[in-house]
Amino acid sequence: MTPEEKLKSLGLVLPPAPKPIAVYRPLVVFGNAAYVSGHGPLRTDGTLITGVVGRDLDLDAGKAAARQVGLAILATLRTQLGSLDRVKRLIKVLGMVNTAPDFYDHPKVINGCSELFAEVWGAENGIGARSAVGMGPLPGNIAVEIEAIFELA
Repeated sequence: MTPEEKLKSLGLVLPPAPKPIAVYRPLVVFGNAAYVSGHGPLRTDGTLITGVVGRDLDLDAGKAAARQVGLAILATLRTQLGSLDRVKRLIKVLGMVNTAPDFYDHPKVINGCSELFAEVWGAENGIGARSAVGMGPLPGNIAVEIEAIFELA
């Protein structure tokens, strides 16, 4: 099953591809790699999931926010590349969690995005190298920001 077919079979709805709010490109292709700029948890209605994980949001809500970031990244890939089928595999994810000082489960939060990518591209191609860190604050008080690198087919 192709990534586009998988997305459809999972019944996933992508938000609109976010537009840059500063001076950067949402995606840059260099050679056979697509570098995706940091994305926030954009919902289909255009709003963002905000709050500090470990204070305003619990672990499950943080993980859901990370999954929503993954959907926004998929929207950018589809918009910029024309189809998710152009993506061969995930190379690397950097997940940044807006956290309270005593919150230590950053990797569990970023699993929300990592599990989504594994669903779309499968375990072999949808799981890449990863870093998950706590930061604060993130722009606009968003709960999670994620950037990623993908290999193109």
